Amino acid sequence: MNPRFLGIPELVEVPSVAVVVDVMRAFTVAAWAFAQGAEKIVLAESLDEALALKARHQDWVALKDGPPAPGFDTVNSPGLLRSMDLGGRTVVQKTTAGTAGALAVKEASLVLCASFVVAEATARLLRTHKSDSVTFVVTGEDGRADEDLACAQYIARRVTESGTDAAEFVRRAGESRAAVELTEGVRQGVHPDHVALCLELDRFSFAMVAKVENSLMVLRPRAMPSPADETSS
Repeated sequence: MNPRFLGIPELVEVPSVAVVVDVMRAFTVAAWAFAQGAEKIVLAESLDEALALKARHQDWVALKDGPPAPGFDTVNSPGLLRSMDLGGRTVVQKTTAGTAGALAVKEASLVLCASFVVAEATARLLRTHKSDSVTFVVTGEDGRADEDLACAQYIARRVTESGTDAAEFVRRAGESRAAVELTEGVRQGVHPDHVALCLELDRFSFAMVAKVENSLMVLRPRAMPSPADETSS
């Protein structure tokens, strides 16, 4: 596999396979939403679109970056999502980097959204897909966010080297600018467990696949059995 690591501004052509990485916090939050029972996540292009979707579908759950705001049910927080019952619900998510990155590659043949909590499942799906070229979209800080780059590089390595140790990649993410700002409370809408939850490796055994459905970019979980499960079945 030939991986490329690009920021959103560097996406000048539609990739065949794209893995959009946002560790702190969009796609850690998305994974927790699915773990709490959400059926699907609609990735909104703007706050206005998120609010309009919520207005049309009162039972949908709308969340955003930053502090709480009128019309939104919660914020982009894995710490808050883990205590919510989202069974069968649709979530509308708008974030600064993660959702923007997924929408930027929506025409790719395969779009995965990823973070450390679904790293191995994402690598497993990529191994199954057997694509020669994969573009990893490093969403934070125009492609310079080290927590996203570290996660992207780890997933890319795991595709071809199943014995890759995660420790150095997780360490880099834990020392990133985003981690420091979340720990120190610089960013709004924070939770004391944010960084720890975002650095939890392989918490969930599903990958997250996004595709256009009825003009909306929709994210859904895809269960990925472990090699042990496959062997015993």
